[in-house]
Amino acid sequence: MRRFKLSVGAALALGLAVLSVLTARSQGRTLEWRYFGGDKGFTRYSPADQINKDTVKNLRIAWRRPAMNPAFKEAFPGLRVNSYLRATPIMIDGMLYVQDVRGFVSAFDAGSGDLIWQQEPFARTEEELQAQSTRGVDYWRGSSDQRIFAVRGEYLYALNAKTGKPYADFGDHGRASLHFNENQPLAARFNDTTGPLVVGNVVIVTGNTAGAGDGGVIKEAAPEHVRGFDAKSGRLLWTFHVVPQAGEFGTDTWGNESWKVAGDIGAWNPMSADEQLGYVYIPLTAPTAAAYGGWRPGANLYSDALVALDAKTGRRIWHFQMIHHDLWEYDNVGPAILGDLRVNGRRIKAVVQPNKNGFLYVLNRLTGEPVWPIVERPVPPSLVPTEHAWPTQPFPTRPPAFDRQGVTEDDLIDFTPELRKEALDYVKPYVLGPLYTPPSIRSDAADGKKGTLTIPGAWGAGNWHTGAFDPETGMYYAVSLTLPGVRAVVATAGNSTATMDYAGPGPSGPTNEPGFVQGLGPQLHGLPIVKPPYGRITAFNLNTGDQAWMVANGDGPREHPLLKDLHLPPLGVPNRPAPLVTRTLLFLGEGSDAVIGTPQVSWGWGKIFRAYDKATGQVVWETELPSGTTGAPMTYIHKGKQFVVVPIGAKDHPAEFVALAVDGGRQTSAGGDGR
Repeated sequence: MRRFKLSVGAALALGLAVLSVLTARSQGRTLEWRYFGGDKGFTRYSPADQINKDTVKNLRIAWRRPAMNPAFKEAFPGLRVNSYLRATPIMIDGMLYVQDVRGFVSAFDAGSGDLIWQQEPFARTEEELQAQSTRGVDYWRGSSDQRIFAVRGEYLYALNAKTGKPYADFGDHGRASLHFNENQPLAARFNDTTGPLVVGNVVIVTGNTAGAGDGGVIKEAAPEHVRGFDAKSGRLLWTFHVVPQAGEFGTDTWGNESWKVAGDIGAWNPMSADEQLGYVYIPLTAPTAAAYGGWRPGANLYSDALVALDAKTGRRIWHFQMIHHDLWEYDNVGPAILGDLRVNGRRIKAVVQPNKNGFLYVLNRLTGEPVWPIVERPVPPSLVPTEHAWPTQPFPTRPPAFDRQGVTEDDLIDFTPELRKEALDYVKPYVLGPLYTPPSIRSDAADGKKGTLTIPGAWGAGNWHTGAFDPETGMYYAVSLTLPGVRAVVATAGNSTATMDYAGPGPSGPTNEPGFVQGLGPQLHGLPIVKPPYGRITAFNLNTGDQAWMVANGDGPREHPLLKDLHLPPLGVPNRPAPLVTRTLLFLGEGSDAVIGTPQVSWGWGKIFRAYDKATGQVVWETELPSGTTGAPMTYIHKGKQFVVVPIGAKDHPAEFVALAVDGGRQTSAGGDGR
């Protein structure tokens, strides 16, 4: 025990020393952003403070560059430009590396935005051209070379960081296949929106499947296993089975030998790593067709679990399951953020995992043990025949939930008596209840129920954008949204393609009712049925487990014709903007209609980009960007100047990167090439 305490203390001291060095560098000429989460702990934090509460008012656009090089698009006219730019750049040695909207990697000058090189297609085929961006790329420095690793389509690419050329000795002439082959009875194509993570000499890839196991009436799906590849050769080193296979730990949690056909459960959220420990942290998701689990009795490992793996071998170190026998598609969302805490005088190396359900699970990242008690509490049983709902679920005792959970009549809007009555009338056909009220059978009878109204819905309170951590103060910032959803099942009798007794009534299983607009709420005059805020930031002191403050992010629908005369405070924008934390500020946009939004709900996104006082939540500065934010912002100092780079785009605006700096600089046209 003494050795353990000393190692933790030494590690904390080392971490503080590194932070001190970074802080010193932030005052000088260079401060990098070496992973798309800021660091491998995915804190989304930088100690840079040239842009602070006093100088932020002088931020201007320094440069802009399109997320698809016009010359490149002209050379490949088959490319369809996508406005959903997921990627966040990394900054190393004065260069920014990032994927464009179709997943091709670019390198450009960190000071000017000038293009240095552009990845060329491996093959000039329609299939090759129509990939998508992931959230980011990663960097590896070998003994004689520097590589950029990127996932595009069904391949992991290794590119020369100086030239963009592929390494011919990596995989098959520069790329390694990621197609799911092992134990895959289905024609499941590999897909990834996350990006790779390099730990030591291992490149770790998660990903999911496209074209199989869509959550409809079929329970069979491809397990979305986690894999490690050699950074030099591209050789597959190990595979971690997200659905345990024969003889492995956890198969007994899949009753009726359902592990043989169960699938999905991949990690479509970013990974994080403790490079000192050599551990990688994988936030896993729900199983296929989550609304009905009668065919898979049991807790169903490793669904909705955080798993710590040895990065060299893929061996499981520990796991913690947040949801047993998921019926709500409550994935672990957002990265598992690593930070060192001091709790009751004890120094703890922690990992913080948000879930769609609105909880933060704070664990010891060495052991997986909860920092504060997480207790099993009874939850409502299922009334669906043949469903074996788990009788309890883990409830964190600290910190409190970061968004609304469950639905009662008290949660419905009451802006005016008329709106209150309409909301009450609207929910009559639905089952209401606390968190974990299970899906119900949809009835077509006039007096029947249409399903269970849930908050959070399947899109979650949190998602990939949730979470940033300040290592200096121990503060965690949860960015969330309040989106109701309907969870219902129908009998599949008579459906010749069904392999389950029940399934979600929509073509893709779990569904929002037609009266819901992509999760933004029923169309009661274009307003949600529940009380605001609809998008929020909640700050938690993780040294104590207490909530420090909560504010709405954005105005939301307060200018709606039925509300504008009520003089309401900001109501919040329900989208997926990701935060950036610096020494004094928290930066956050309002999301984009390329991410969430429909013409019926114009207030569900916005172009405003704000700086909040991270200690209080007070807005200290805001500006209007050319479009809404689609990916996470990042910051760095290059040649003595701090930049904040924001990925933006919308359905009516091409995706681009916008760089902000104090007093701005040269602007490049959104249609130019950056030169």
